[in-house]
Amino acid sequence: MIFEQYSEQIMRLLHKRNWDDVLELATAIQEIWSTSGQLLICGNGGSAGNAVHLANDFLYGVVKDKSSRGIRVEALSANPAVITCLANDIGYEDIYSVQIETKGSRGDVLLVLSGSGNSPNIVRALEAGKKIGMRTYAILGYTGGSCKDLADVAIHFPIDDMQISEDLQLIVGHMCMQWLWSEITKA
Repeated sequence: MIFEQYSEQIMRLLHKRNWDDVLELATAIQEIWSTSGQLLICGNGGSAGNAVHLANDFLYGVVKDKSSRGIRVEALSANPAVITCLANDIGYEDIYSVQIETKGSRGDVLLVLSGSGNSPNIVRALEAGKKIGMRTYAILGYTGGSCKDLADVAIHFPIDDMQISEDLQLIVGHMCMQWLWSEITKA
């Protein structure tokens, strides 16, 4: 049955995984929290929705109480006026790179979410982030595409299924969020 197959694929990918790259992402996010840096997240389609979801989690889900501050984070896919303006005036392939060049700074963290790792706007986002000195991370499915070699750290799950790829983006994000919450509440 499809339900067992789906869950077995996710469990297989999670159980045989080394988590050092995820710890590296979580540690980078903790560092920007402690230095007031920022996290920029982007993706397309379901991955764009995941970017918004994770931005919410990192903004508020890592604080111990209302007097604490969360992480400075922005999902670059969250503003449809900006996305459609840039797509119309400059081209869809630069909807994220232009935002990164404007909002990003050296030492900030860029996290791209992509099933294939080959979308031109995601590739250009990584290139823009690297150009200004951001630390670049990617959560990828399928073969990892061009982004696998372009990101400083690629968290790659070799699965040819978009929905499972998108689920794994949230799982990794939620792992980071829970790790950050435990670290920040110690501070």
